[in-house]
Amino acid sequence: MSIFSNPFNHKITLRSQCSCGRHQSEAEHVAAESRALSDQEDALTNRVVEQGILRALFPDDKLRRGFLKAVGTSTAMAAVASMFPMAMAKEAFAASPGKLEKTKLKVGFIPITCATPIIMAHPMGFYSKQGLDVEVVKTAGWAVVRDKALNKEYDAAHMLSPMPLAISLGAGASPQAYTMPVVENINGQAITLAMKHKDKRDPKLWKGFKFAVPFDYSMHNYLLRYYLAEYGIDPDTDVQIRVMPPPDMVANLRAGNIDGFLAPDPMNQRAVYDGVGFIHILSKEIWDGHPCCAFAASKEFVTQMPNTYGALLRSIIQATAYASKPENRKEIAAAIAPRSYLNQPVTVVEQILTGTYADGLGNVKVVPDRIDFDPFPWESFAVWILTQMQRWGQIKGEVDYQKVAKDVFLATDAARLMKEAGLTPPTSNSKSFSVMGKAFDPVDAAAYARSFKIGRVSS
Repeated sequence: MSIFSNPFNHKITLRSQCSCGRHQSEAEHVAAESRALSDQEDALTNRVVEQGILRALFPDDKLRRGFLKAVGTSTAMAAVASMFPMAMAKEAFAASPGKLEKTKLKVGFIPITCATPIIMAHPMGFYSKQGLDVEVVKTAGWAVVRDKALNKEYDAAHMLSPMPLAISLGAGASPQAYTMPVVENINGQAITLAMKHKDKRDPKLWKGFKFAVPFDYSMHNYLLRYYLAEYGIDPDTDVQIRVMPPPDMVANLRAGNIDGFLAPDPMNQRAVYDGVGFIHILSKEIWDGHPCCAFAASKEFVTQMPNTYGALLRSIIQATAYASKPENRKEIAAAIAPRSYLNQPVTVVEQILTGTYADGLGNVKVVPDRIDFDPFPWESFAVWILTQMQRWGQIKGEVDYQKVAKDVFLATDAARLMKEAGLTPPTSNSKSFSVMGKAFDPVDAAAYARSFKIGRVSS
């Protein structure tokens, strides 16, 4: 039972030694967890095989839908099973796709909720199910993650989604071919201000403010800059934007060294929990569905260890699928809150993952998709990020947006493994979206980068 559990709740056992309060011992809890995960994986495997068989029998999706509508699901399943050895197919599919070239891996992560799939895959057994012995290594900051990944101290890493693009282009470091086959989370960030600024909710009043972001090449930096510029605030001249490791942000807000930050959670909610800040807006209010963090690996690792890469990627996608379900969020919060992972009170992590949270201004808000988990690396996301890197002078000259996006954001790999996990990948690698009401067309990216009144790109 959590220390924050309600002792007046009849469903809670006060004497339980289990972290969730539903089992008589931690061993019983772990066993139940393992059974649930096993059952889910079996269901995912079954779904994948069934999808494959139906696609083979009905190449035309309209015919498949017509058949199912005419005979019903149960009759269709019985008919297909009578013609095809489903059990054998499922058993064959569940078998290992090939000998793993390497089983002991190190994966670096920053202790933030954006890393949820990478983190939870360790205590909840997603890595071990794929035959992997993964050490998830808590790391101080993004520059350290990048350097350790480039020096091959990490086999793969939790990265900000712009980082593989920057690495591939040689922005901020020597260019190396890097890939981002999976997005870990969408949304999940916020602008948090110090309590002394409760009466300064209008961004036009923020001239002279000092803000923190986790890295130069981050969605946080680009979203904060975009937001400020839309209110006429030049992020390079009217305010200060400092790079700061996320774990240091709340302390610096408390000390008055910064006025606010656009940061990943749990920093925003922890600032509220500690009474030193309030959530001004969620990042989804700037761009609903924006990517943030990702699973990244070098092109060398992808090509030289394809079976290991596939197993690792499969683990992350399956963990992401599990995390995407709201009913699993409290269980995940308990798994990732401990000191070795996020080192946060469970109640803080629960508020973030469930989307029912205190905003620091006396309100309890309910935003179920405050953070969500969608693994597909849309190429149009990469193109937008590249326009902002160009807008703010991080990359100069002409950029082949589409080629870079395709080379780095491995949408094809993601689609294939999403199918294996029982998920339905999109039929296109690109999609349209709007940022603060302004539609983005990836086809005309260069014009978009030059279209802003405040920026560092000449028209």
